[in-house]
Amino acid sequence: QVQLVESGGGLVQAGGSLRLSCAASGSIFSINAMGWYRQAPGKQRELVAAITSRGGTNYADSVKGRFTISRDNAKNTVYLQMNSLKPEDTAVYYCNVYGSRYTPSGPSTFGSWGQGTQVTVSS
Repeated sequence: QVQLVESGGGLVQAGGSLRLSCAASGSIFSINAMGWYRQAPGKQRELVAAITSRGGTNYADSVKGRFTISRDNAKNTVYLQMNSLKPEDTAVYYCNVYGSRYTPSGPSTFGSWGQGTQVTVSS
């Protein structure tokens, strides 16, 4: 089993900053992609940012230049630095991790979601 624990959400005024963290633990063999998604009320979950094992990144157009995704491979942790926050960034943010885990029969792929952390940006 692989568990993800998120932290760092909260309430911030427009123009402010927050940093989200997501730590993966368990029988991890390797981690490939790590990413952050968000879901606002009444909307579908959308990709915010993703990072590969080699550090390649991808961002939603709405957050480019404001958000930065990074990862610490030694800690199996992914971060999302969010600057210049806007009210439209308000959502529940979820981390997602894809990789391989140990099983009695050898490594097996997994995909896990965090529990979600609320980010609220007031105007």
